[in-house]
Amino acid sequence: MKFETTNKIILAAILLPFIFMIAEGVLVVRTSFRQYVSLEKDYRFADVLARGGSIAANEILGETVATRQYLTHPGTDNAVSMQQSRARLDEERRKFQMSLPSAGMLDGNLQNELSDLALAYSRIISIRAAVDRGYYAGGDPGYVYWQAALKQLDVVDALSPLIQDPVLLAKSNELMGILLSYYGERLLTFIGTRHLSEHGYSLRSSDLYVQGKMMQAEGMDHMVFHSTSPLVTSITDYMKLPQQVRADAVTDAILAREARPPLEVRNDWAAAQADRIAFLKEKITEATADIHRTGETLAQRSHLHVMLVFVLCGGLLLLAGVVATLATKGLGMISRLTREREVLVGELRSAAQTDLLTGLYNRRGFEAAAAALFEQAKSGSRWISVVLFDLDHFKKINDIHGHDVGDIVLRHVAAVAKHNFRQFDLLVRHGGEEFLALLPDVTPDEAAAVAEAVREAIERAVIILPGGESLVVTASFGCAGRTQAGSGHHFEDLVKRADMALYAAKASGRNCVVAGSLVPQPMARAEAK
Repeated sequence: MKFETTNKIILAAILLPFIFMIAEGVLVVRTSFRQYVSLEKDYRFADVLARGGSIAANEILGETVATRQYLTHPGTDNAVSMQQSRARLDEERRKFQMSLPSAGMLDGNLQNELSDLALAYSRIISIRAAVDRGYYAGGDPGYVYWQAALKQLDVVDALSPLIQDPVLLAKSNELMGILLSYYGERLLTFIGTRHLSEHGYSLRSSDLYVQGKMMQAEGMDHMVFHSTSPLVTSITDYMKLPQQVRADAVTDAILAREARPPLEVRNDWAAAQADRIAFLKEKITEATADIHRTGETLAQRSHLHVMLVFVLCGGLLLLAGVVATLATKGLGMISRLTREREVLVGELRSAAQTDLLTGLYNRRGFEAAAAALFEQAKSGSRWISVVLFDLDHFKKINDIHGHDVGDIVLRHVAAVAKHNFRQFDLLVRHGGEEFLALLPDVTPDEAAAVAEAVREAIERAVIILPGGESLVVTASFGCAGRTQAGSGHHFEDLVKRADMALYAAKASGRNCVVAGSLVPQPMARAEAK
């Protein structure tokens, strides 16, 4: 396009880039402001997480123990200890309420959990009044405190879906897992001690014991599944110690209602359980302190984003002034850039070559087309995903049938894949028997659904060889995606994550689809086979 024809065209050539820069600057400012809001919200959630976990692990149980001691041995010292534990719980509860974000930042599920927690605390207030008036003599208020602690755990668990920062999310899952294990161990110790003593083992005790075992197992699974941090590693290593393994065996024997073990074994079990509870409590303290530090880091980052917003706004205004000043002197440069743009477009078109064997894009042509899609994704679509797949045991096909048959298989699979992917998806022969597809406007889960359809089509297809033989092949798929907010990363990073997911698919038995790098559970692997 030539800009020298009329003054209007020249003026348009000057103003359009300027308007585009203004719009892009506004978009950057808006994105930075949204990141600031997200970081500020996660900072508030970090404070809530840390305080909620501390209350569940320390203050509620502390008041429970102090109240039981007072009811068992009324006296001035125990009364003072009980009042002090109440004051600590009330103070931490007050700080917890103050750390809660505004109602607009909370979803309906979390608000319901907070309402249930408030009701549980009102019951604690009633228990306190009954204890002070002497109405609770001979009773055990532990159940009321236990329910309040569980509600506090539910609040911590309900916060996880609202957290956007991946580091804080991982730490919240760690804390939740440790808390579940801690409470499960306390319940196992309490019921197990009753069973090993003269109190016996009632049906109610059996139900509580199973509940404790489930909480302990769920907590360990929660930690191992969500994190591989040194904190979690230290806990899993601790649970493998010989005395802890022996204690687990005694716990399982109690659950199976076997005969009471000898006194020495009972004492060892009680000592191991006490040591385990103290160890988990120490890890809860470490986890909450770590979450506090993470929250402070998020606060610093949010402040940096606020400064960035102001700097960007100032830079945008400065840029507008510079562009307005230099625009009149840039007509020659605009003409030169236009010619360079036409040359670049011609080069991109010539680069859109296809693979001679399969008729798909080759890597060079694919990169040019993919770059255009990524540019569109920056300004429009929310998601863009990659599906990476290759044929299972393709080397055996070449070894047994020869490379000519291998070429037939590749052409057939390429045709099946092209037919089953969407028309506007980009499909490329990535190398050898490996293929790659770029899916715009698709989340990783949606990409996995498309990949599953392609996988089934490949598995159903029967390839007729020149000699009349039939051949059936399968393929393994890995999917990865990212949002518009992640568009600053390189495309190679997205392909690497898809490659990791493909590796996980092969590790789980091949002929399956994995979104992300998680290996499917055993049942899912069996079904995939």
